[in-house]
Amino acid sequence: MPTSPSSGISAVAAIQFANVSKSFGANSVLTGLDLSVAAGERLTLIGPSGSGKTTVLRLAMMLDRPTAGDIRLFGESIVKGPGGKPRRAREAARLRRRCGMVFQQFNLFPHMTVLQNLTLAPRTVLRLSAEESEQRALDHLRMVGLEDKRTAYPGQLSGGQQQRIAIARTLALRPDILLLDEITSSLDPELVGEVLEVVRRIAQETDITFLIVTHEMRFARQVSDRVAMFDSGRIIEEGSPELIFSEPRCERTKSFLRSVLDH
Repeated sequence: MPTSPSSGISAVAAIQFANVSKSFGANSVLTGLDLSVAAGERLTLIGPSGSGKTTVLRLAMMLDRPTAGDIRLFGESIVKGPGGKPRRAREAARLRRRCGMVFQQFNLFPHMTVLQNLTLAPRTVLRLSAEESEQRALDHLRMVGLEDKRTAYPGQLSGGQQQRIAIARTLALRPDILLLDEITSSLDPELVGEVLEVVRRIAQETDITFLIVTHEMRFARQVSDRVAMFDSGRIIEEGSPELIFSEPRCERTKSFLRSVLDH
């Protein structure tokens, strides 16, 4: 099973948010966020829609910039360069390659086969040869159980299969950190399990750092080393899955869990 490029546990946090705030106009989404994710750790963010969870992932992936504060990947700021100046685009791109993000929507190219979808980024971003990129693509298709679909087009696949292909495509770039944003929210209920099972297996068999946003509480309990509860742009409680799901301290956490577990 392929693993991320880094092996072992680093003393430096894989991701660190230091007093990070994010606003869109007058709308404050995150306020003074301090959050650290250890290398190899699996951290899941839970909480109501609009509480800021997806914004955390988008900031880590540099799809948005923080209004204030600093974000570091393995000790390097993705916000500030030397002298505190904004990070240059080329340097930012180098750091961003350490992260891979899987979105709610699959975003596969419909006119390309599965294999072509998986080999495009390794060839254009990593400059791998056609042979290397194809071998890497096949390795990751095997990882998600879809090697037999390599010549199919996305429109010929189920939603669950497309999302598994999207996961394989992200892994083909060999990220150190995998960001998962509600990856089952667009799927029919009967397809959710096959996608989550793939993620469980990857988490168990690789040393990739995971930062996960999900409303699948059973999955969060099974796969996470730590769970953080978000509300109104802040972390209000965090701890082990056993603590958060069995003995939450905050009344807001208790009410949220009642609302999602009763449906």
